[in-house]
Amino acid sequence: MVTDIIGDFIIRIKNGNFAGKEVVSLFSSKNKEAIADSLVRSGYLKSFSKNGKMLEVVLNYKSDKTPKVTGVKRISKPSKRVYLKSSEIKPFKSGFGTTILSTPAGILSNKEAVKQKVGGEVLFKIW
Repeated sequence: MVTDIIGDFIIRIKNGNFAGKEVVSLFSSKNKEAIADSLVRSGYLKSFSKNGKMLEVVLNYKSDKTPKVTGVKRISKPSKRVYLKSSEIKPFKSGFGTTILSTPAGILSNKEAVKQKVGGEVLFKIW
C-alpha cells in the first residue's frame, strides 16, 4: 500500500519519461488531477484524462526525444510538512525548474503562486 500518493505520482512520471513511455496510468484522485493540471500548464505533461478510476497521463518530450522531466524531489512529506509565504518563494534552477505548491487558490506552480501572492505547502520540485 502506498502512503505517499504524491511521491508515487511524481516518481511514476519520472520513470515513465526515462523509459520512453507515451502514457502512464495510475489510480485517480482529485489531488492527482490537480497536480497533473498544474504540470500541463507548466509544460511537463502534454495532457491527462480520467478513464473510470484510472488517470491517463500523456508525457511530454523535447523535439530530440529527450524527456522534459529529468528529475523530481519531494519536499513536503507526510512526516514533515514544509510551508512558504508568497514572499519566500524563490526561483528554482535559475528559473528552469518548477516548484509545485498546494495553496488556498489550488495547486499552483511557483510562478503562478507569486503572481497571485499566495503561499502554501511546498509539495515537490520538478526540473
